[in-house]
Amino acid sequence: DYAASLIKDGDCIQLGIGGLPDAVAERLRDRHDLGIHTEMIGSAIGKLMECGAVNNSRKNYYRNRTIGSFVWGSQALYDYLDDNPLVEILPVNQVNDPFNIMKNRNMVSVNTALEVDLTGQICSETVNGMQYSGTGGAEDFAYGAFHAENGRGIIALNATAKDGTISRIKAQLTPGSVVSISRNVVDMVVTEYGVAKLRGKCIRD
Repeated sequence: DYAASLIKDGDCIQLGIGGLPDAVAERLRDRHDLGIHTEMIGSAIGKLMECGAVNNSRKNYYRNRTIGSFVWGSQALYDYLDDNPLVEILPVNQVNDPFNIMKNRNMVSVNTALEVDLTGQICSETVNGMQYSGTGGAEDFAYGAFHAENGRGIIALNATAKDGTISRIKAQLTPGSVVSISRNVVDMVVTEYGVAKLRGKCIRD
């Protein structure tokens, strides 16, 4: 709910992989004229298109088109997108190019993380120094949204893991952690406790 409150009618959105971005999408069904420019077109995006929340009518880059580089989801999603003239699948080096992403006005990037430290560094790849996932397009979209006109970058995560026994918000990232997104392009970090607006903050702030 906190993350969805940051997304307005007419925004162009990117949703990363995972349960939290999907949960954000569920809260966007009442929006109007949303646009899509995303690496992965998942089932949550397909549902937003089907219910009419997404029509891409206010996009200024590839207007009237949902843009992605691959599709991953249910058979219903594949059936809906098959031969759909409102969707274009383009090469990832074009879709994920931050300088193309930032061409979208009101670009909102929504991704998740494994750890965040108090300087704003984001780790979304490693757990206790061991590789868990990959960077994907998170850095590309964080950078693109950060520099877009009226752009916003959202990192959404639960504040704790393992039934509240481990904090994901740390003074410093766990030693050996990979910095997936630099603090210099982190905009907002959202947990169940609210929204931390980090854009332009110094380390002390």
